[in-house]
Amino acid sequence: MAKQLLLVRHGKSDWGNLDLKDFDRPLNKRGKENAPEMAERLINRGFTFDLIVSSPAKRAKSTAKYFAEAYHLDQIQYEESIYEASTRTLLNVVNHLPDDANTVMMFGHNPGFTDFANELSGSDIYNIPTSGMALISFPFDSWQMISKGTGELVFFDYPKNSDEV
Repeated sequence: MAKQLLLVRHGKSDWGNLDLKDFDRPLNKRGKENAPEMAERLINRGFTFDLIVSSPAKRAKSTAKYFAEAYHLDQIQYEESIYEASTRTLLNVVNHLPDDANTVMMFGHNPGFTDFANELSGSDIYNIPTSGMALISFPFDSWQMISKGTGELVFFDYPKNSDEV
């Protein structure tokens, strides 16, 4: 069965406490509103998935939890290497995903996620905004087959996208 990867950038983060390490920054009010709203849009599209993988950074974790809650799931797999990852590192994570999961939702960060979406699909997304998501499909049965340019962008959506009503 073909594979689908939904890249979701974490929600807007709170810069109020400058003493916090980047890794520990929480979502701000808008991030807490946008994440469930975007999860709702996915549900309205009839989107389903088999696995959630997330960066363990607080803002990515929180965003992933909002999506998991919307789908009434509590299982999120945390993958440390997603945090501050290059496209090569992200590809390595994807290539090691379990083949019994056909659709995977991955939560992480920019600039890596925007670069990765473009590299996989040959798209020209300027920027995946906070709580933005890009769905890429691949004509393979195995995640190991995925490499640069092998995917196709199915949709790109984000909170301020006016196409969504």
